[in-house]
Amino acid sequence: MFKAIKRKIATLSSDFEYYLARWKHSKNLPALAGSDRNILKTLKKDGVCVTNLADLGFDSSSELLKAAHHQLFQMENPTNEHLDERLPQIYTVTGLPEFYAWGIEKRLLNIIENYIGLPIAFHGVHLRKDFKSKHQFGTLLWHSDAEDRRIIKIIIYLNDVEEKTGPFQYIPRSLTSLFSWNYFRLYYKLWKSGYMGIDDEQVKPVIPKSAWKSCPGPAGTVIIVDTKNALHHGTVRTEDRSTLFFCYTANPPERPDLCTQYWDDTYPRAELRSASDAVKAST
Repeated sequence: MFKAIKRKIATLSSDFEYYLARWKHSKNLPALAGSDRNILKTLKKDGVCVTNLADLGFDSSSELLKAAHHQLFQMENPTNEHLDERLPQIYTVTGLPEFYAWGIEKRLLNIIENYIGLPIAFHGVHLRKDFKSKHQFGTLLWHSDAEDRRIIKIIIYLNDVEEKTGPFQYIPRSLTSLFSWNYFRLYYKLWKSGYMGIDDEQVKPVIPKSAWKSCPGPAGTVIIVDTKNALHHGTVRTEDRSTLFFCYTANPPERPDLCTQYWDDTYPRAELRSASDAVKAST
């Protein structure tokens, strides 16, 4: 009993320090252009903003796509066709300059800092292939991430994504605001799952399927999402999907141990040679 009270006091103290730090940093937040303010406004409302590489207009985008497709071509063919649950194939590409350069675009960092409200950390990038699936498991279950109190992950589609390809899907934050009845019902179900995720049938009684937001889109679609505060999942698919995942938190995050996967040996690292270098080497 005493230990539980002690943990609760420590949590409340940590939360107070967090909100105080955000308040102090608010006067130091970078200014945003009009289009970037619109992204921030949408993030604050729904926890997700969908845009595309062309509209963002970063100079580094063309090299990013070139490098991404080069690395996709280099990925080994998985031997998992026989499995009922095929886990995604993930490569860490943080160390490659084309990916890192896009991830630290100044306008992008400014948007994220304004949303998180504190100095931020860019943890890295995963190149990811998700395979055909017949039922929900893993990240196909509805879940929220745990690295920090606010987390921004940026998903870039590397191929056209339709319903058959399994688009990203989320529940707008406005429907599950903190301390609302919907929030308690959903997060109680998550707690009972050990935070491993809940399936569609568990979500439907709380938030009807008509209110779920799917994000199909052509290659180059960019999804900016707070994966802590917007309940989300990938959907069951009949065709494979390729994406990039960029990860940002406050600096330092609440759970730094969950952020190391973007640069350590959790997943295979892509070869530390850029696409442009590979082209030169072959000529």
